[in-house]
Amino acid sequence: MKSFCIKTNNQEIIQYLLKNLETSSLENIYYIHRKFKCYENVIVHYKGNEQSLFLGFLADVLTDCILFFYEPILLRKILYFHYFYFDDFERKLIEENCYKQIILEEDDTLKYRKEEIWSCALLYLHENKSMILDGFVTFRLEDYCHTLEEIVDSAVNEYVIEKEYTEFIDLLKLYIDSKEPLCNIIHLVYHNGDSVLLNQEKHVISLDDSIFHAKYLSDISFSSNDYALNALLTLLPKRIEIHLIGYEDEFINTLKLIFGNRIFICKECNICHTYRVLNNVHS
Repeated sequence: MKSFCIKTNNQEIIQYLLKNLETSSLENIYYIHRKFKCYENVIVHYKGNEQSLFLGFLADVLTDCILFFYEPILLRKILYFHYFYFDDFERKLIEENCYKQIILEEDDTLKYRKEEIWSCALLYLHENKSMILDGFVTFRLEDYCHTLEEIVDSAVNEYVIEKEYTEFIDLLKLYIDSKEPLCNIIHLVYHNGDSVLLNQEKHVISLDDSIFHAKYLSDISFSSNDYALNALLTLLPKRIEIHLIGYEDEFINTLKLIFGNRIFICKECNICHTYRVLNNVHS
């Protein structure tokens, strides 16, 4: 007979363990729940002959338990320890980035995190007869915690980039609002990530000329359209007509954020038709 004792005082975890043991399809498993000294104990006995199958099952239960109950706590601890200089509101946003990253990469990172916990749990089950669950998570899951640190680091980088992006947009909006328009209208023809600017007479504006006045560009890159953005910030039109020969993307969304109600989207005028023909794009 193989017996193992899991020690914890977390009532939710105890109920989780008991429920999983109760609904297990593995035969010859018996368990009891008892309070001894400092901890409540879930004691599991296995009287079958497939000991490796039993230990694998128990490792599965412990792995899912740690992912569900401990992972959010560990992510928060890592964030507060390594990035203590962020305020509570910022840390909350970074936490949300962590969870978004975990959800978006569920197939890859979940399998990897499970394997890290499961292998440690299985080895521990082979070598020991009892486990203080808090201690196991704190001292035995080094590789798993390192993976969580990478997730937190990535979430922090994402937050910093988003913050810089937002601050840059706000700065440009303040600049635009503080200046009088220098021309009535600029046309921006947009196709496959490339911009063509036309003046009020619908003549092409050379973006090369704007390079010499590229004082509004940031270290943040908005793709190959940086100089088109700089030209618009230099010319400060009252109205910007964007002729979409395709679909909106990050650059178009950025222009909307910066110029607000000066932006007008067009898909059906003579300019749109001309550039569809030039680019062999069918409606």
